[in-house]
Amino acid sequence: MKVLSVASELYPLIKTGGLADVAGALPIALAAHGVETKTLIPGYPAVMKAVKKPKKVYEFDSLLDERATLLSARHEGLDLLILDCPQLYERSGGPYLATDGRDYPDNWKRFAVLSKAGAEIAAGILTDFKPDLVHVHDWQSALVPVYMRYAEAPEVPSLITIHNIAFQGQFAGSLFPYLDLPGHAFYEALEYWGTLSYLKSGIITSHAVSTVSPSYAEEILTPEFGMGLEGLIASRGSDLYGIVNGIDADVWNPSADELLPSVYSATTLKKRAGNRAALNERFGLDADDGPIFAVISRLTWQKGLDLVPEVLDEILDGGGKLAILGSGDSFIEAALQGAAAYNRGRVGMVLGYDEKLSHLMQAGSDIILVPSRFEPCGLTQLYALRYGCIPLVARTGGLADTIIDANEAALAAGVATGVQFAPVTADAFRYAIRRTLRLHSDKPLWSQMQKQGMKSDVSWNRSGATYADLYQRLVSKGQ
Repeated sequence: MKVLSVASELYPLIKTGGLADVAGALPIALAAHGVETKTLIPGYPAVMKAVKKPKKVYEFDSLLDERATLLSARHEGLDLLILDCPQLYERSGGPYLATDGRDYPDNWKRFAVLSKAGAEIAAGILTDFKPDLVHVHDWQSALVPVYMRYAEAPEVPSLITIHNIAFQGQFAGSLFPYLDLPGHAFYEALEYWGTLSYLKSGIITSHAVSTVSPSYAEEILTPEFGMGLEGLIASRGSDLYGIVNGIDADVWNPSADELLPSVYSATTLKKRAGNRAALNERFGLDADDGPIFAVISRLTWQKGLDLVPEVLDEILDGGGKLAILGSGDSFIEAALQGAAAYNRGRVGMVLGYDEKLSHLMQAGSDIILVPSRFEPCGLTQLYALRYGCIPLVARTGGLADTIIDANEAALAAGVATGVQFAPVTADAFRYAIRRTLRLHSDKPLWSQMQKQGMKSDVSWNRSGATYADLYQRLVSKGQ
């Protein structure tokens, strides 16, 4: 089976979050199930610089009045189709934001053009690649099935994966005439309270909808988590699937991780001490035996990181330390930076994101904090399981699906892998921290939880098979 995947970011070429990890790992997992995937991505500067000797395979004279070149390349096991359109993608900022932190004003066009190109590929413009199915990710590529639906061509089955329904790609309704779609598509697919919603249009026009965990698939049917689209999601209920994410078990492998000072396995956990020492030094933390709590995240309200300053006393009074890597909302950044300045030796912070440092933090910390108010799947806790770092998580979405709470029954059965708490309040968070500190004080029990987590299958093996099965069903239904 041949599949076209369309994504706005792709690890290891360009990454702002978990979408890139999924888009990069899933094609490799699917190959074991006879699925040949080509991934269409924008030709950002980082992509054009990294890819060696791309081959020109098609020239677009006008994609929404923009000239573009389609390039083919292979990079670290991934088959790529790169949309080279410098006037849209050659920017000094990130994929979505300019250097001043604001959205590019032409994002509506940048990703409509990407989607238009995806639909053209689906229609068969390439002589050596005609996909049997198209898989799109989030709002940035959600117009692909829209263009496919309204094209005068045989329809290829399509699947849209919602990685985070909070981001919907909303733009002014006045931009619709520039999208090269028939007038009736406005009210049939795109219109949302007078604006355009790219995500809504993809949900309406795709043959199936998936989310990145079973619990999140249920949550987005409710007003609390559906972000205004819960009614639409409910109308697609028979075509809605929740498939938990996996991680690249080769990239995230503590026994062979070249980014670590000290590699280790479940049978050599004492070797984590070398990583712990390096982590203490990197964050300026005291070199004592106190448990190290870690935050590796966007510092946003969604992630619950505004609660960390409120519960910090619980960590410090329990003899713990805190290492923070991330950036985000300015008021959360300021509060955490202030806490680090006031509690030198006990709290350290690095602003921004650093892939190498994130590996060290998973390998050297004792506990990872993931207090998200909603979390479609989450990858941080999966990395933590793999590295013997105990996740302390909110009971929501994929966090609830992937972490087994250390309650009395789970501990007695020896299956606990972390600590869950709900609701997402400071009081519940404090209680969870106290529970975690008590668990950490029992060294044999803590070691058992670490080993149980490291045994968890957090790879793409099972999820890749589930996706391949869903693909086959969609293709068979369309024949």
